[in-house]
Amino acid sequence: KLPTCGAGGGLSPLGPAPPMWYHRDLSRAAAEELLARAGRDGSFLVRDSESVNGAYALCVLFQKHVHTYRILPDDEGFLAVQTSQGVQPKRFKTLPELVSLYLQPSQGLVTTLLYPVDREDTAVSDDRDYSDGEDEKPPLPPRSSSTSTPPGPDIPTDSAPAANGLSTISHEYLKGSYALDLEAVKQGACSLPHLNKTLVASCKRLNGEVDKVLSGLEILSKVFDQQSAFMVSRMIQQSVNQGGDQELENLVTKLAVLKDLLSSIEKKALKALQDMSSTSPCSPPPLSMRHSKSIPVQAFEVKLDVYLAELTKIGKSQKYTLSVDVEGGRLVVMKKVKDSQEDWTTFTHDKIRQLIKSQRVQNKLGIVFEKEKDKSQRKDFIFASAKKREAFCQLLQLMKNKHSNQDEPDMISIFIGTWNMGSVPSPKSVASWVLCRGLGKTLDEMTVTIPHDLYVFGTQENSVCDREWVESLRAMLKEQTELDYKPIAVQTLWNIKIAVLVKPEHENRISHVGMSSVKTGIANTLGNKGAVGVSFMFNGTSFGFVNCHLTSGNEKIARRNQNYLDILRLLSLGDKQLSSFDISLRFTHLFWLGDLNYRLDMDIQEILNYINRKEFDPLLKVDQLNLEREKNKVFLRFAEEEISFPPTYRYERGSRDTYVWQKQKATGMRTNVPSWCDRILEKQSFNTHLFQFSCTDDIVTSDHSPVFATFEVGVTSQFVSKKGLPKSSEQAYIEFESIEAIVKTASRTKFFIEFYSTCLEEFKKSYENDSQSSDNVNFLRVGWSNKQLTTLKPLLSEIEYLQDQHLLLTVKSLDGYESYGECVLALKSMIGSTPQQFHTYLSHRGEETGNIRGSMRVRVPSERMGTRERLYGEALHMKLCDDSLVNYQDASESDPSISKNSYNNPAYYILEGVPNQSAAALSPEPMVGHPVRAINEEGSSEDDGVGSTLNRPPPDFPPPPLPKGALEMVAEPPFHKPRPLYPDLAEVRIPATTPGAPLALGEGFRRAGAGAGAGAGAGAGAGAGGALDDQSCSVLQMAKTLSESEFPGQPPRAPSAPPPIRGQPIGLGLDACRTFPPRNPITESIAEDMPEEALWGSSSSSLSVGDSSVGEWLQRLGLERYEQGLLHNGWDDLEFLSDITEEDLEEAGVLDPTHKRILLESLRQQQQQK
Repeated sequence: KLPTCGAGGGLSPLGPAPPMWYHRDLSRAAAEELLARAGRDGSFLVRDSESVNGAYALCVLFQKHVHTYRILPDDEGFLAVQTSQGVQPKRFKTLPELVSLYLQPSQGLVTTLLYPVDREDTAVSDDRDYSDGEDEKPPLPPRSSSTSTPPGPDIPTDSAPAANGLSTISHEYLKGSYALDLEAVKQGACSLPHLNKTLVASCKRLNGEVDKVLSGLEILSKVFDQQSAFMVSRMIQQSVNQGGDQELENLVTKLAVLKDLLSSIEKKALKALQDMSSTSPCSPPPLSMRHSKSIPVQAFEVKLDVYLAELTKIGKSQKYTLSVDVEGGRLVVMKKVKDSQEDWTTFTHDKIRQLIKSQRVQNKLGIVFEKEKDKSQRKDFIFASAKKREAFCQLLQLMKNKHSNQDEPDMISIFIGTWNMGSVPSPKSVASWVLCRGLGKTLDEMTVTIPHDLYVFGTQENSVCDREWVESLRAMLKEQTELDYKPIAVQTLWNIKIAVLVKPEHENRISHVGMSSVKTGIANTLGNKGAVGVSFMFNGTSFGFVNCHLTSGNEKIARRNQNYLDILRLLSLGDKQLSSFDISLRFTHLFWLGDLNYRLDMDIQEILNYINRKEFDPLLKVDQLNLEREKNKVFLRFAEEEISFPPTYRYERGSRDTYVWQKQKATGMRTNVPSWCDRILEKQSFNTHLFQFSCTDDIVTSDHSPVFATFEVGVTSQFVSKKGLPKSSEQAYIEFESIEAIVKTASRTKFFIEFYSTCLEEFKKSYENDSQSSDNVNFLRVGWSNKQLTTLKPLLSEIEYLQDQHLLLTVKSLDGYESYGECVLALKSMIGSTPQQFHTYLSHRGEETGNIRGSMRVRVPSERMGTRERLYGEALHMKLCDDSLVNYQDASESDPSISKNSYNNPAYYILEGVPNQSAAALSPEPMVGHPVRAINEEGSSEDDGVGSTLNRPPPDFPPPPLPKGALEMVAEPPFHKPRPLYPDLAEVRIPATTPGAPLALGEGFRRAGAGAGAGAGAGAGAGAGGALDDQSCSVLQMAKTLSESEFPGQPPRAPSAPPPIRGQPIGLGLDACRTFPPRNPITESIAEDMPEEALWGSSSSSLSVGDSSVGEWLQRLGLERYEQGLLHNGWDDLEFLSDITEEDLEEAGVLDPTHKRILLESLRQQQQQK
């Protein structure tokens, strides 16, 4: 609907018809692209303002720069171009009148308006989108009592109004009989016989329905409510003989009796049953009163993965049994020794300090135990399968939660499911969906019945009414978990639904629940396509969930992309103070699920052949969603787990064996190729760990299969200050030394920054930028010095509070007050006595628009530095990590209150040997390995070469410090550290450097394309089919290039090095670091799992070898067939292999004597070369 803030008695500001140069909902960036394409000075268009509702923006191209003028309506609805203070504006009734003035020369604009840039009107047929092509017309919105469902368009929801007779009979009365009643009243009549007759006829069906209900309740009333029983029986008798004028009066009486009976029958029945049971023996408590099922002791058969230092003593791996007693809070580690004897050790839940998950070897897990006071020991185990390893980890997590002394959790588990139900009711049981049984990445059977803290169900084409759907979900969860889950939000848009249920123990931890919906159906007015969303706070952590159903059709990629951008911008969720930011920046955790309808761009027979062979990688490379994400068109900095199950659409109903890909339509044969339409994505956050991602294979009522994923997610507690509001002497400050941004724009206006945060009483603004330059017409570098930046004062000054806070920044123009990019900074990494550096990316309306960096400090007074004990401050530490080596400062040096790390810390798991998963999905090339350099205790690197790169830490939690004992045991205790792709929250500390000579732009483009300037550990690039497949330099690469010209700290990479991963942090010198508390630097590389000496051994240990991986070594020898067997048995690093025995080789599958001799001889020669 077009804006109607009209002047002159309701006249539309657009005139009788919208002019072609008016682009209704065009973004600022898209407007600049259209004008740049036009290319002539004086080209212009008018669009809606992004900053003021009902206002417009006049955009004019002059000398390759875009100038924007705001057109604002006044109180009377007249329009005027915003002018400088003191200049009288010229007022107009309509936009065409205003534009006609500025078509004349010398009217105050930078140039005369000469060439209108017309909009491209899309054909109406492009919007036709009816339920995946299954229906000829869109389904009507369901009849539902849900108050959360926004009203749809004016479409009758009663499928048969004529059957009631109400519509036609009432119409006839108003046309004819109404005059007769009016005449009777004029003559003194006290009744309206014709109206009475009309009402009786209209309520004929209602009369019959009430009689049926009363008959059904007659027996109950006789048993439990004898006072009402007589009246009910009499009403039933009267209904047989009633007629004439008494019929309507009797109906009203029956309704009154029915109302009284229904409102009292339950209370009276309850009293009667209580009286009856007072003399009966006690019955068992109902299910809702029982605790969840107890979990028996689970045993896991594993092998000890032995390191180099122990190989000479032991000779080969040993078999162990790990027994997890969840109820007793114990882990028993048992190994067999000579003469069938057993040696076992019991570790209580508080003695398990850390789990280190290898990503290179999916069934390998390292466990750090507390042996003595402040002393730790690590042991690595090989499980029978990856599923067994995940089951073990989940059981330990559950054990730790169960026996924690803390009141509040800091990690919860979430089930997320999405299912297009195909407009038919679900089967009686969908237990496999809830229990995560099916194809793809699933958990071991022993853990599927462990209940999750939150369940989120997103459905599309769900014709079941809200109440019935939610009750069926609750009943199913109760049957499987024996817990009575509580619904906290249900939101519906036509047949698109989202329901969120929570464990009863968490119900009071949920607050600030919000719900919203966006229509993206025909002309964005029908709700057959669109999205529903739910947001809430879990204690101190914000969550957002979006369930969508996007446009169908193989060819409608651009329409789906636009659906996503509309939802991202228009869905109203989360903190209202952050409404100027899209929802991707408003939450600690954001999950996006639904029938996204992206298809596969491949011939149908090829698709079917790959599916039959279960070869999904070639299909994923032509998946439209993956391709659009590579181009940064949609889901910027979202993550999706690797898909390892068949396409979930379009199956033959009643079976999962056959895909139905053709359907005869009136317009011809329609093809729906098998595709992964149903998806679950998360906005990347490294305190989120995905455990499983799969689909069911036994729910066959729809042509879609249900999809599910489960996550472990970090949460924070509500903070309550014990000291109250800070005095002036105890006030914390957020101070900025400087900020520089590079934005994609052809404008040359001035800019300012707005700062938003829940820790601020209100948003704050900077002054306009005091430096500005450009090496390219499409990019602008703007800077703010300290005097232009405001000092921010948080509401509370405790460090514990500030560590959980985030700061949102938006860069806005002075001419139109519109945003040119937004970002989020996590305060935890900025706390310290010296300024800290940050560097992150800017985005607007779901598109990347540049980057921003600066220097800031969060200054906390010493009396506010104390921290409370968190659940993850108690015992065990869980952390995500790649192949980086990280040196952390001892906790006792910064905060004596924190003595141990916690199992429940969202950084609990360490992932070793991780090539960047998201990058790997973008690139067909293998990840490139690099030697890992050790780090000494002072934090300086032993190697002074190219290998340094800036490592971005987890966005929401500081890396917990090492236990003190680890530092005592070893000279260099590096830990592996995560490297998120697309980091949203800048927590990076960049060393101060002296500005160098800026690069020539041409050189910068070459560097961006060739991959120069990223660290040696950046890994493989996007490849030909990746982010650069359109042969253009992306905004992010351009912004990186311009930014790097100020940081000459790193030498250029070799020409043969692969290009940097999309979104990979930029290498900024050897000293680049980010720790908490601040001390030691970080280096990273993509190598294989670290041997124990690298993590716990002496500083003299070297990891440099001739081949960078076991696979390369075997390939050189022509024996790559043995790689899988060696890796499966834990021989995943060349350092480990140096003392391998013949028996170990045989266990790994090397049975040929010649091959064994070749392998052992090669290892011996390599050892001599060192």
